[in-house]
Amino acid sequence: MRKKYINIIFIGIIILVSLAFVKKMTTPVYIDIPKNWKKPNYDFSKNPLTQEGFELGRALFYDPILSRDSTISCASCHLQATGFAHVDHELSHGIDGKIGKRNAMALVNLAWSKSFMWDGGVNHLDMQPLNPIENHDEMDETLENVVQKLQKSTKYKALFLAAFGSSKVTGQLTLKALSQFELLLVSSNSKYDKVMRNEMQFTEKEQNGYTLFKQNCASCHTEPLFTNGTFENNGLSLDTTLNDYGRIKITNNENDYLKFKVPTLRNVQFTFPYMHDGRFKTLNEVVNHYNNIQKTKNLATHLMQPMHLSDNERVDLVLFIKTLTDKEFLFDTRFNYPKN
Repeated sequence: MRKKYINIIFIGIIILVSLAFVKKMTTPVYIDIPKNWKKPNYDFSKNPLTQEGFELGRALFYDPILSRDSTISCASCHLQATGFAHVDHELSHGIDGKIGKRNAMALVNLAWSKSFMWDGGVNHLDMQPLNPIENHDEMDETLENVVQKLQKSTKYKALFLAAFGSSKVTGQLTLKALSQFELLLVSSNSKYDKVMRNEMQFTEKEQNGYTLFKQNCASCHTEPLFTNGTFENNGLSLDTTLNDYGRIKITNNENDYLKFKVPTLRNVQFTFPYMHDGRFKTLNEVVNHYNNIQKTKNLATHLMQPMHLSDNERVDLVLFIKTLTDKEFLFDTRFNYPKN
């Protein structure tokens, strides 16, 4: 019995030493939390960020190996230059030319999100990739098959070893690596941010647009994230070709009929088309919708009254919204397609 305990202690020491060695061999990285922003919701203690984990996640994000026929990657619908959204079609496209039901959401400032997808059907960032991977109209694959494919790759075994101290690929580590890449997609250096830091000034028309924004839009698109993270019915009629009823499919609560997540407006200048079904091509169309909104069932209470902005006011509002464009983020080489 004594020998048994000694062996257990010895094995425990080996494990601790190995973990310490792995920790020493990885390079910690830290998310940029801008001044006056609230604390992120993501629990980093369960997935500490490292440069090696980030690089693994970046490789996975751009690799179509995640799809059944190796034709669709995460980046297929989330392009960096367009705010990690897509602009060439209204709805997400998948393998075999299949078309999904929703427009791909922009990926930005995800560490502050409590729920994901247009209907909030996923409540943890680590689990979010499972939805497109296993969606028959998108990647049409299983996590089990993804793991098997990655395990056969010399490249990925080396990347997993560098990131997590083991060349054994697991589904959990695959998802955590993707999270590490996405968690660093922080956009906080637009003209708006520079004005808030007293580094720049709005033009007169942008300032007027900001005033109009705070009066008409800020209850849903709350600063500084420019989303309140909730789900709202914003007066859009049901697209009867898609029959997408929104959050009610998750909650079975009739009050959630046609409610969708409030998207961030950061970099929205480049994340067209707009709305969950991509029905609007321009920001002017979006503003016109709210300017003359019609009362519908379950319409958000703060949208009950149309904005009734003049032509000049609508121009000013759009000009302010464009100050949320963060060009440094859109062209940050850290988030580019990996070269090796």
